Amino acid sequence: MILKLGIPKGSLQESTVRLFAKAGYKINVSQRSYFPTVDDAELKLTLLRAQEMSKYVAMGVLDCGITGEDWIRENSSDVVRVAEFLYSKQSLNSVRWVLAVPEDAKIKSVKDLKSKRIATELVNVTKEYLKKNKVTADVEFSWGATEAKVNSGLVDAIVELTETGSSLRANKLRIIDEICKSTTQLIANKNAWKDKNKREKIENIALLIKGAIESEGKVGLKMNVEKKNLNIVLGILPAMKKPTIASLSQPGWYDVDTILDEVKVRDLIPKLKKAGAEGIVEYPLNKVID
Repeated sequence: MILKLGIPKGSLQESTVRLFAKAGYKINVSQRSYFPTVDDAELKLTLLRAQEMSKYVAMGVLDCGITGEDWIRENSSDVVRVAEFLYSKQSLNSVRWVLAVPEDAKIKSVKDLKSKRIATELVNVTKEYLKKNKVTADVEFSWGATEAKVNSGLVDAIVELTETGSSLRANKLRIIDEICKSTTQLIANKNAWKDKNKREKIENIALLIKGAIESEGKVGLKMNVEKKNLNIVLGILPAMKKPTIASLSQPGWYDVDTILDEVKVRDLIPKLKKAGAEGIVEYPLNKVID
């Protein structure tokens, strides 16, 4: 069985390859090839723009792929949404498509865009948004440099993707509304999803990637604690659920193991040491599976 998996080329490529590595899949991307190699004989990878991914998955050219919810909507693709992953180019959060205009524009709301020109790569979703707001405007596809078009007077407004809004502010643009939010999705072709072996493979990939994402920003912490200090140490430790406690071969001593946010560790270790913890070890995590 060979599963044909699409990896997004472009802004999500680096973070996707990194997450796959944490999930246990070593992907090697060549600058001259659109077919990365992977250390799994059951996978055949293809690099493809996220904008086109859902279309080719729906057609069956690919069995599954990673893309954004925005592009599934844009292409009206009939696919199976297997899993939602909260990660993007810069963060582990969803991204936003926003309606923006020049800072000094008289446009205050979407209603002021009647008969105006809007540039965006997300044409169909933008048209749906305008229809919902009962506004008639000219929406044109933008091949790039969208932010520059509005400042040069080529269009009156843009609908653009943003995570923090910093790029829009740097280009002296003002957000007047949010069109939609988008998260990264693992999607599957409907026929591939009906195939028992392919479905199991896809579900396993989803499980491992979710585990890799869950481990982001977290570390493991283990230590030895004498019985008389155990309650004090446990009172200091935060944990995802509860620390794991196991008796050591030496009577009256315990091994305490927990998972916590990495940013808390530097403050915790001195406190744990003072509370009587010994042999404290901090270690990185690749996956956290609930």
